[in-house]
Amino acid sequence: MEFLDSILYFPDRMWKIFSRYGNFFAEGAQNTLLLAVFTVLFGTVLGTLLAIMRMGKLKPTRWLAMAYIEFIRGTPLMIQLMFLFYGLPLLGIRFPKVDAIPNFDRFAAGIFALSINSAAYVAEIIRSGIQAVDRGQTEAARSLGFRHGQTLRMVVLPQAVKNILPALGNEFVTIIKESSIVSVIGIADLMYRTNGVIAITYIQLESLAVAAILYFMITFVTSRLVALAERRMGNSNR
Repeated sequence: MEFLDSILYFPDRMWKIFSRYGNFFAEGAQNTLLLAVFTVLFGTVLGTLLAIMRMGKLKPTRWLAMAYIEFIRGTPLMIQLMFLFYGLPLLGIRFPKVDAIPNFDRFAAGIFALSINSAAYVAEIIRSGIQAVDRGQTEAARSLGFRHGQTLRMVVLPQAVKNILPALGNEFVTIIKESSIVSVIGIADLMYRTNGVIAITYIQLESLAVAAILYFMITFVTSRLVALAERRMGNSNR
């Protein structure tokens, strides 16, 4: 009977936690989204550059890109984050602090670590998307007088985006979930704020359930937006 009462009143206790500490969860969700957006932006730019380097004709840059991708994918994100935030200062390299933005150095370290990690995966996604574009498109562009860079930028990449959009959407969702790891360096993301609520109330399960629902809402909306963009691109093809 006690177990049944616990199950029945669980949603009520969740609502009480959320209604009382909703500002904590809201701030954490906002910071999580900011981390994810900047990570996707920088990770996509760096990943595109790595993909081009890996597919290039110059062996040194191709090997460098391959070594970067394999090393980043083969080491835990936690170690990368710890090395950047705690290790680099030992070498005299510090992330800048901005008085107008509290914990700017921590946010910069978190975004940087997430971006270089995401770039290794995005590079492989983009490389596969480029290789999926029919080679005849490249040959047709070159026959029209396009240079290699123009062909890649104006013909190949726009078509590759349609192929890789679902995978990039999945990477965005993954980043939203994996961003919770930055709480270990004191960034007030959703997980960090959830731990703060637990420390205040000593109520763990309900607080974690609220955080899980918020993570699900963010990732679900993101997935729907990506699906909408994919359908619109499909309509343009037709």
